[in-house]
Amino acid sequence: MVRPKKIKTVNFEPDVIYFKPRAVPLSQLSEVELTIEELETLRLSDIKKLSQEDAALRMHIHQSTFQRTLAKARGKITDALVNGKAIKIQGGNYKMRGGKIK
Repeated sequence: MVRPKKIKTVNFEPDVIYFKPRAVPLSQLSEVELTIEELETLRLSDIKKLSQEDAALRMHIHQSTFQRTLAKARGKITDALVNGKAIKIQGGNYKMRGGKIK
């Protein structure tokens, strides 16, 4: 039996949810999907400069889960930048701090 995924707590929802290479029509691009919780790991680690332990506490997850989610997010961003793909931010298994599960 598969273990259910833990809901991650997020304190940020982006206003902009789509990025693409300039001067390339969307119809010619592949997409990389970045989840809201993957974006949150990037924000806490790279913008807020929190340690993985502190960031994991904020998201109510284990440090190892934070590390795996961060590595996955960085891999997706790198793939998009190196291979000229669009980045779409949506979905995931998360809840807003003090809010509803999404």
